[in-house]
Amino acid sequence: MAERMNAQVIVVGAGPAGSAAAAHLARAGIDVLLLEKSTFPRDKVCGDGLTPRGVHQLLRLGIDLNDPGWRRSRGVRVHCAGRQADVDWPAHGGFPDFGLTRTRHDFDHLLARHAQAAGARLHTGTKVTAPLTDAAGRLTGVTAVTADGAATEFRAPLVIAADGASARTALATGWQRAPGRPLGTAIRRYYRSGAFTDDYLHFWADVRCAGTGADLPGYGWIFPLADNRVNVGLGGLPHRRHGATDLQGTLRQWVDQLPAGWDLDEQHADGPSRSAALPMGLTRRPEYRDGLLVIGDSAGMISPWNGEGIAQALEAAEIAADTIALALTRPPGPRREQALHRYSAELDHRWGRYYRLGNTVAAQLFSRVGYRPLVSRRIMTSPTAISVVLRLLSQATADPAQDGIDSVLNTVLRLVPPLRR
Repeated sequence: MAERMNAQVIVVGAGPAGSAAAAHLARAGIDVLLLEKSTFPRDKVCGDGLTPRGVHQLLRLGIDLNDPGWRRSRGVRVHCAGRQADVDWPAHGGFPDFGLTRTRHDFDHLLARHAQAAGARLHTGTKVTAPLTDAAGRLTGVTAVTADGAATEFRAPLVIAADGASARTALATGWQRAPGRPLGTAIRRYYRSGAFTDDYLHFWADVRCAGTGADLPGYGWIFPLADNRVNVGLGGLPHRRHGATDLQGTLRQWVDQLPAGWDLDEQHADGPSRSAALPMGLTRRPEYRDGLLVIGDSAGMISPWNGEGIAQALEAAEIAADTIALALTRPPGPRREQALHRYSAELDHRWGRYYRLGNTVAAQLFSRVGYRPLVSRRIMTSPTAISVVLRLLSQATADPAQDGIDSVLNTVLRLVPPLRR
């Protein structure tokens, strides 16, 4: 007979979304189980970069940002057609004026420990196998195989699915992703290089696809880390005119063309290249149903503008935790359900128009010709224009507006129709 363990909330997956949600819930005095199939530390394919919006969420979690494992960035260095422009993060006070980098190998472990220290019950090596439902089809928990091989039932009135792009928990309940949302791919490789002593994240808008010579329907990056390594990678969307992109070959071709003094070669490579899918644009709407909330990659929360997912995962985790804390003050029934549906409504309020516009731009521009049109010569030579582009791509716009750029972008976004559920 399967063992049984009860809680108020079960979180499936201890990536940034799951660990952040568990930490917020535990700090609110809620009994939360955090289930992770792997053991820490473990790797995850990612660019390892955080924009100021993500840094803001780390501050809200109480993470120590003076730890030597972090490396700060003052902005982005944009490269295109032999030109470059340095764009600093906004310093108007809406968000921190710096970004961060840290490998997911360290970052995910740090957040899981933080959730555990807050009071979450962390179970690693625990693979969730199926959802548990009542007669009405509402989730009442999950079954799992624990690290010692025991079959266990974990029971709770609410479950958060934070199990990544695979979205196994949501799919096991029959919850399919919405069609038509962008689905990208990223590839990255680490190199040991001391050449990047500046304080910028590097963004390439003019990478050419291997084999076709067409513009990559995405961009390249070099993100310096704190240990004299750099994360070098590409992100791309399916190209409507040229079909699937050979990201492996394109990464190799692009890196070979970079300056020799940067030490981005086989001699300085630190491990193989790895790739992962990028579910973008909010793929499961609304994000709550029948006792299950989806956050992070499981909900397709990666930004269609820039492929960033950590900031969105952390922010959604806080919204989900706040929603659940309120809902659990009400008895089971219609009033609790009403409170739980506020989760999707708050996501719509914060992101809906931004994501709707981003989905359109990704489909009509990025997947066809990449990012080059956004960083033309005229834009790159105008400090104001390139700042507008960076703030739009990184969702670093404060509301209420903190300056003229915020005012312009907020006005534009208010003209965009709401995202459909």
